Amino acid sequence: MRDALKMVVEGILPERATLALDLIWKHKRRFGVLPNIRHPRTFNEKVLHRMLFDRRAILSKLADKLAARDYVEKRIGPQVLPRLLFATTDPSKIPLDELPDKFVVKPTHGSGWVTLVPDKTILDRLEFLDTCNRWLNQNYYDVDREWVYRRIKPRILVEEFISDGTGLAPTEYKPYVFNGRVEFISVTVGRFEDHAAYIYGRSWNKVHVAINSTRACGEADRPKHLNEIIEYAEILGDGIDFIRADFYDTEDRVYFGELTTTPGAGRTVFRPKEFDRDLGELWRLPQARTDGSSNSR
Repeated sequence: MRDALKMVVEGILPERATLALDLIWKHKRRFGVLPNIRHPRTFNEKVLHRMLFDRRAILSKLADKLAARDYVEKRIGPQVLPRLLFATTDPSKIPLDELPDKFVVKPTHGSGWVTLVPDKTILDRLEFLDTCNRWLNQNYYDVDREWVYRRIKPRILVEEFISDGTGLAPTEYKPYVFNGRVEFISVTVGRFEDHAAYIYGRSWNKVHVAINSTRACGEADRPKHLNEIIEYAEILGDGIDFIRADFYDTEDRVYFGELTTTPGAGRTVFRPKEFDRDLGELWRLPQARTDGSSNSR
């Protein structure tokens, strides 16, 4: 039924109407109810509203992994950035023999695409190049219809390997910043292993909310540099109605991870579901963008 309906509207209705149809259908399939996109109330509905109506150039810049580094350096300084080892549009030019034994590879134009290389001596180089080329040949907009990724120049970044000693991937601290203030912090532990996710308040009070299908039992360790994480996140989110700013915390200092403008593409499942409404109440959409009339670029 959905495919048949899309065939009817594609090529007849404006592109944004087709996008709206896709977003509404995916939300209904995920949550069992239709979203209110015109007058959103929940956090996920407001993410969809941003995906459909908000075309501010800054949002796309923040989603660009390379441009975001420049944004962070200008607002905070270079000390929070993992060292950039190489950037290219041609993966075959990555100087693997000259790189450190450990490094991280990711594209500029996607979310969740990353390869951790903890030991390059056992790296399958052909598979590595194939992965990089596959990223470059795909527009992430086609994955979840997040317009912010649509026109980002595809490049491959090679960065310093960050370790906090907790496992293959460091624990990720993800402050939710509303109008320049951190209200909650999502914590992801063991991303590529025994994955767990938690929600904490800014004073590190645990909020009993589960995220998607991840477990939320036990506690996440309070980061040593929690105050710095909050401070940096609020600096990066100043002047923006909502942004999620991701960081890693090591014994010595905080490292920046990435900025996310449309978390989960508007399909993050919170349990209890009332937390979706609680988050949504914190997000005050820019008045000029509540109907999308000023964001047609």
